[in-house]
Amino acid sequence: MSKRLQVLFDDREYEALQAVARTQHMTMAEWVRQTLRSARREQPLEMVRSKLDAIEEAMTHEFPTGDIEQLLEQTEQGYGQGLSE
Repeated sequence: MSKRLQVLFDDREYEALQAVARTQHMTMAEWVRQTLRSARREQPLEMVRSKLDAIEEAMTHEFPTGDIEQLLEQTEQGYGQGLSE
């Protein structure tokens, strides 16, 4: 099933987009479809790349590791050290 998408542009912008479509020998509708499909394909890759970059950056550091229960216990102990009684 096909769905219709209505997008509004002012006259000047519409004419500019129409000219781009013409240079590609496409109708405006086909140019818009292909442009949106291309943008959709690129979007997830950018998100994945930024996540991978963050992981690679984190791997350059040394963080505490070990049993989760032990780490949580040590964390809780650390919170209690700053309290005055």
